[in-house]
Order: sequence, then structure tokens, then C-alpha cells
Amino acid sequence: MTQIISGREISDEIRSELKDQVAALKAEHGVTPGLATVLVGAEPASQMYVGMKNKAAHAMGIHSDQITLEADTSEDELLGVVEGLNSNPEIHGILVQLPLPDHIDEGKVLEAIDPLKDVDGFHPMSVGRLATGSGDFFAPCTPAGVVEMLVRSGNDPSGKHVVIVGRSNIVGKPAAALLMRKAPGGNATVTVAHSRTADLAAVTRSADILVVAMGRPEMITGDMVSEGTVVIDVGTNRVDDDTREKGYRVCGDVLFDEVKEKAAAISPVPGGVGPMTITMLLANTVKSASLRAGASV
Repeated sequence: MTQIISGREISDEIRSELKDQVAALKAEHGVTPGLATVLVGAEPASQMYVGMKNKAAHAMGIHSDQITLEADTSEDELLGVVEGLNSNPEIHGILVQLPLPDHIDEGKVLEAIDPLKDVDGFHPMSVGRLATGSGDFFAPCTPAGVVEMLVRSGNDPSGKHVVIVGRSNIVGKPAAALLMRKAPGGNATVTVAHSRTADLAAVTRSADILVVAMGRPEMITGDMVSEGTVVIDVGTNRVDDDTREKGYRVCGDVLFDEVKEKAAAISPVPGGVGPMTITMLLANTVKSASLRAGASV
């Protein structure tokens, strides 16, 4: 029987552990982990994501501040807000919700965040430390969630051939770096495939573990996967469906019903990687607070 890797169940397990860590930080060091989320404009999806992050933080005893700015806020004003959060000792993690309005340089804003508070893992210093495996760093939340799902479900990537379909800076590239590390959850042989890969199906069929993050609905079909592969579907796509009350359905980048028949294990969409992303953001915030307090992490 195919193993269904539930991100919801694994997320709940991690959050329980984090809740204990937060309580210990408060009791032993007098430190309450603090997360600041900065939202520019009123884009509905961004408002929803930020709200979910704040709700999850409060549920675990993490102090959460939401700063909402008008869509016409200038770049200099936003940089000033970031600088204020950098110097605030009660804030251990800073998240600027993307995308930002077109008149603001996202790269400039992300680089302005103190790397020690970069709980999204997007600062160039975080990226460099991940690539080199040097020093303390915060891994981007979605790839970190993928690794946790593999390890905690009993599908350790060590020694396995992992094929990642997608080369984004948010998922594909950092996932490859994490899975190649000489560390728990790493030591895999990694191939990164993408939209220009010749004979993509042949590459995906070579995988022991297949991680798909292309943002293309149900692009990975049953004939593209070998028997016994472990499949992690990172995609979240909304597609029209007149048979549904809302007029759409949510699916991944993997044609679930077909691939499930061949996979040894597979993550569903929804309920797979999605819940893990927020959980790993909270884990990075707790890690940041622990490092500042001199506590073990």
C-alpha cells in the first residue's frame, strides 16, 4: 500500500516540539520568541498568508507583530521599517511578505534584513551559508519542510538519488543544497531538472525520491515515475472545475491518482508540503531566539 506523507500530521508533531522549546526559552532564559510580519498593500492572498502565520505563532506562544503598510508606501519608508525591526531586541524573526509592489526593489528590501533575523532564508548571507554549509543559517521554509517530511516519514534521503523538478531560488536550488549537505537529512545524490531538460520523463524515472516544484498543474504523470519512487509534490495550483461549488479545485504538480499507483510514498495536495512552510518559519524564529539567548538548538 502506498504511504501517504501527511504534511499536516508532521507539522503538528513539529509544532508540539516547538511549543515546548518556546516554554523552555521563557522559563529558563526569560525570552519570548518574536516574529514581525510586514505586509505592503492589501493583496488578498498575501493578507491570508500573513494572517495564517500570525495565528500559528500565537498558538505556540510566539510574540507576533503585523505591520501593514499602504500599497503606495515608498521603498525608503519600507526600508526604515525593516531597520527599526532589525534593532528591536524583542523581534527575532522578520518576514516581509512577497510579492511587493512594482515600485519597490524586492532584492534591496530582503538584503536589508539582519541575516540573524532572516527567518525566510532569502538573504544572500543565508543563501551563501546554506551553499557552503558554514555557520548558523536559516534554510528557506518550504525546502526545509520537504526535508523534514522525508526524514520524519521514514524516507531518509541519505544515499538516494533525488531528482528535483524546478530550479527556483525559493524551492529548487535551496532544496538541492539541503539534500546534498553532509548532515542529517542530506547526503543524497541530487539531480536538478527543469523546463529545458531534455527527455524529462527519463530523468524523473531515474529518481529514488522525486521532488516536484514547477508550478504546472499535474505535469508529472504515471508514466514519468518508476515503481517504488517516493514523491513530494510542492506545487499548489488552482484550476477551473465546474463540478466544484467554488468553480475550481486545488491540485499539485503531480497527477496524484496516477502516480500514487506506482509510488512507494507520496505527499498529497492540499495537506502535504503546504502546512510545513509556516511551521518551518516558526521553527526558524524559535531557532533565532535560541541563538540570541545562548540556548541549545
